[in-house]
Amino acid sequence: MGALRISTRGIALIKIAVLARILLPAQFGLFGIAMLVLAFLEIVTETGVNIFLIQEEGDIDSYVSTAWIVSIIRGLIISLFIILLAPLISYFFKSPDSLKIILLISLTPLIRGFINPSVIKFQKELHFKKEFIYRFLIFAVDGTFAITFAFLTHAAVSLVYGLIAGAIIEVAASHLISRPRPRIRFEGEKLKLVISRGKWVTAAGFFNYLFENIDDGVVARIMDTASLGIYQMAYKISSLPMTEVSDVIQKVTFPVYSKISEDKPRLKKAFLRSFWGTFVLVLPLSVALLLFPGPLVKIILGERWLGAVGVIKILAFFGIIRALTETTYPLFLSLKKQKYISLITLISILGLVITVIPMVKSYGIVGAGASGLIGSVLAIPMTAYFLNKVFK
Repeated sequence: MGALRISTRGIALIKIAVLARILLPAQFGLFGIAMLVLAFLEIVTETGVNIFLIQEEGDIDSYVSTAWIVSIIRGLIISLFIILLAPLISYFFKSPDSLKIILLISLTPLIRGFINPSVIKFQKELHFKKEFIYRFLIFAVDGTFAITFAFLTHAAVSLVYGLIAGAIIEVAASHLISRPRPRIRFEGEKLKLVISRGKWVTAAGFFNYLFENIDDGVVARIMDTASLGIYQMAYKISSLPMTEVSDVIQKVTFPVYSKISEDKPRLKKAFLRSFWGTFVLVLPLSVALLLFPGPLVKIILGERWLGAVGVIKILAFFGIIRALTETTYPLFLSLKKQKYISLITLISILGLVITVIPMVKSYGIVGAGASGLIGSVLAIPMTAYFLNKVFK
């Protein structure tokens, strides 16, 4: 999983470095608006089926066909909603140029709906070598197509073409390398079981979406697409410690915790090791971002992105706190305490919502970053309370 993260982030870094020199910040902002819409609809329609399949003991093959039918229907619904809402969204953000990109991105969830749910077995059964091959292929295709079309078109739509190409490869690979392959078969009882356990996963995902994107929406609405492009790029760079270390550890620990969830002393020992391991790995990366944001921006993005330097300093602290807080999420999921994650994220949202508009109006994108930091700090006491509750 570490190799996967390093290699895919390497591809992403090359992709960003090249595209940042071809496209303008405003063009990244247009793509950012489309991604806000796509991510929102994907979150509010999330069924929690992948979490359920990992939590479920024993063989999960009997659930694959039902999960596939649900995924296809969900993808179709998301695509239709994007098409219907596209004119309103471009009007809301005062960005008529975003309409074409929003309409085109509606193809992505439609294609992804046909992914074979059996791919979750790579994670459930700890077959991370297969996960590496599968994910690396998707990232490589996405990056290659996005860069190629950017050279040809010099347009923001090239980012969407990369996304669509990656989705097509993801579907094809899922059916080629994972078994069993799904059939057109729907079982109502299995669906009810998945939904009953997945409702808190949906809530947690929705709250997490709000926490990660409310500031983007406020920046786009109050400022402009160029400011949104700079802010989103700053967020990507400053969240490197959280995504490059914490995400890898979470992906590995969740299935492991699920296997030892009945042995509380062993579970606690495993959690503490992963927590302190995350801290040791994240801290140097965050300190580097805090001390050298200017040179990093010049090297990775180029001179015209130097407006991101101020907000990177703020978000470096945000990355540390989020990385450590999110080490608890796979623990709570393994214990089927999805509710705890929803409540922790809800507290973060309240802190963000209360502060983001006045902070953006007063301090621009730096204020947006500060409001996210405030929200993450407010979640610390509740996280500690739930940890104590599961281990007492």
